[in-house]
Amino acid sequence: MAEPNAVAEAAEEVVPGVWRWGVRNERIGGAESTGHAVAVPDGVVLVDPVRLADDALAALGPVNAICLTAQCHQRSAWRYRRALGASVWAPEGTRPLEEEPDERYRPGDVLPGGLRAVHTPGPEEVHFSFLSERDPRVLFCSDLLTHYDGRELAFVPLEYHDDPALTRATVEGLLELDFAVLCFDHGSPLAHDPKGAIRALLARTAA
Repeated sequence: MAEPNAVAEAAEEVVPGVWRWGVRNERIGGAESTGHAVAVPDGVVLVDPVRLADDALAALGPVNAICLTAQCHQRSAWRYRRALGASVWAPEGTRPLEEEPDERYRPGDVLPGGLRAVHTPGPEEVHFSFLSERDPRVLFCSDLLTHYDGRELAFVPLEYHDDPALTRATVEGLLELDFAVLCFDHGSPLAHDPKGAIRALLARTAA
């Protein structure tokens, strides 16, 4: 099953209207997996959610939708759909999911929460990141990069990627997007010069 066992106790606000929380995920050797929530007028939209303590989740507001970046990030989506009645959005053309989503999206579609679906292949072909186009613009980066506390920005280990060269090209392409904050499915957000950190990573890992 894709859902980690751990439950986060609290969520922290990244920028106004965006929250994150993380758990140690036994499925990936105890590394941190991170979920996010984005405010909408009458509640929140969850992005690749891992479990959050009930009281902390309730404090964010009613959950209106759950948006998944990839097949590998189903996590607690189905639990929350059953418990909260929220619709699940997943990319068109994924490998089989544990359950059938309520909606499928394509590149460029705007999802609940005003999240634009950005195709970011490399880890696998059907793999997306989400761009929040309200200020400050936030890019929710799926399994391309990690940013664990105390460490430099890094690629998700490339041995887990279907096409590492395409992953690198995709990360280079992120520099063309308009965003000020970079959030990760594995690690802490970068709110200070995230594009500079990407350029430094690409230079550091150049062949």
